[in-house]
Amino acid sequence: MTKPEKTTNGSNASPTERTTPTARTAPTARTTPNAQTTSTARMTSTARTNLTVRTAQTMRTAPTARTAPTARPSSAGKRKRADSQAVLLREDTKPVRTTGTAEDVQPGDRIVVTVKRIGINGEGVGYYKRKAVFIPGALPEEVVKAQVTRVEPTYLSAELVQIEKKSTDRKTPECPVYDACGGCQLQHMRYEGQLRAKEELVREAFRRYVGSEPVPIRPILGMDEPWGYRNKAQLQVGTAQGKLITGLYSPGTHRLVDVSGCKVQHPAINEVVREVADIAAELGIPAYHEKTGKGLLRTIVARIARHTGEVQVTLVTAAPDLPDKDRLIARIREQLPMVKTIAQNVNRSFSPLIFGDETTVLWGQEHIREVLGELPFDLSPRSFFQLNPEQTVKLYETVAEAANLQGGELVVDAYCGTGTIALWLAPHAAEVRGIETVAEAVADARRNVVIAGFSNVQFFVGRAEELLPQWIAQGIRPDVVVADPPRTGCDAALLKAIIRSRPRRMVYVSCNPSTLAKDCKMLLDGGFRIEWIQPVDMFPQTAHVECIVSTHFTG
Repeated sequence: MTKPEKTTNGSNASPTERTTPTARTAPTARTTPNAQTTSTARMTSTARTNLTVRTAQTMRTAPTARTAPTARPSSAGKRKRADSQAVLLREDTKPVRTTGTAEDVQPGDRIVVTVKRIGINGEGVGYYKRKAVFIPGALPEEVVKAQVTRVEPTYLSAELVQIEKKSTDRKTPECPVYDACGGCQLQHMRYEGQLRAKEELVREAFRRYVGSEPVPIRPILGMDEPWGYRNKAQLQVGTAQGKLITGLYSPGTHRLVDVSGCKVQHPAINEVVREVADIAAELGIPAYHEKTGKGLLRTIVARIARHTGEVQVTLVTAAPDLPDKDRLIARIREQLPMVKTIAQNVNRSFSPLIFGDETTVLWGQEHIREVLGELPFDLSPRSFFQLNPEQTVKLYETVAEAANLQGGELVVDAYCGTGTIALWLAPHAAEVRGIETVAEAVADARRNVVIAGFSNVQFFVGRAEELLPQWIAQGIRPDVVVADPPRTGCDAALLKAIIRSRPRRMVYVSCNPSTLAKDCKMLLDGGFRIEWIQPVDMFPQTAHVECIVSTHFTG
């Protein structure tokens, strides 16, 4: 669906969608690690990696049973620690707390925790005397020493100090700026471990919100090559040591981290962004500085259509006047022949949104063409499109399986965006109706219908919770409803409207397991039954996981 280009780390706005620094907020009161918040505990610069660690040969290990010193086992019965597994992240001479209850713990205390799983933000989750502890950088099955940084009634946040027992999934991150950037959360974990952790995220969310009855969760659909998959970068422009750079703000700071060689971006995207930034610097086009409001170039946006290899470049500027524009265009065309569109977007605001309202194509095509499966899509500079085309095909094929269309159905796509799911289902249905609140997205969707050549698809601007009841009152009742909402989940009014309309099948596509499970509980209470849940890894190296839930109405 269409989502505003904000500075969040949200599901589709993963690694390169931030432009301005945003403070990470603390978790609200919670008892399990699936709340939709981010821990304030931020690890030290090497906490997530084993790049700069040294063997902790002189460190004293805490006893297995975290009891008072007098209750320690004899030396023969103490837990043995392999020095090859114990890694020290910083100097540590402070004793570990072994007495009292979890309620006695104070900020600054050292505790020993066995990590059970990964939380929704990639942090390790364990328990200290039955109280949840969130530890960024820790991995499942690790035994770690951590320093408490925050104490809340239902959870603790802590900073990783020492890994006493290292996970077999721990690895050295591929990216040299992994810790500083913050765009990825799981590069320090082998990919097979990431997939297991994401499956467990989904399973834990449904255990928490749906109940103890097991739900059928299929094995996650991962990638054969979990690198270089992102087809679009939106990188902030700034300066460092007098040099113009592009990158992301390190979380919670105003420090721009150069990510021009990002490992999860398509290589052509990295090349284009780097060359455009160099050309702008050589022509003396100044970077915009948010503190002073001076300068011009705010963001460089580059997108590649993987099917055709065409690249689209958009320069986001703080003012419409672009100095040396003709030379800039000529240099880009000369040095980057794969670029087919050069556009300028003007964003005069101080908001965290990337784009302003004015977009002009300076040179080249109005659109670049991408193909998913057999469907062509024309992408304008502002068009939303999935960031991982390879996994998107798997996602949409699974949606079609869940819809189980026989050819005579009316399908309603409740958050249709630019119409990608609606068009994917169109060949198998009698009629498809897409609903979207953003008029610009609907315009793109209607254009894509013409390109695809379908006559059985219509798109409407509006809210599904309002249009769906109107159609039912007119005798138009959907057989299948598909919903792919933002991370906040479906509007409660829409879920009620779906339950009242009683479609034969409901297909829910989600980028947030917690809100998905909450909404599924409402659907279950309204007469739907879950057939299966299919996780899809749309963003390897991050903590995000997409899910498709296949349900049918039983009454």
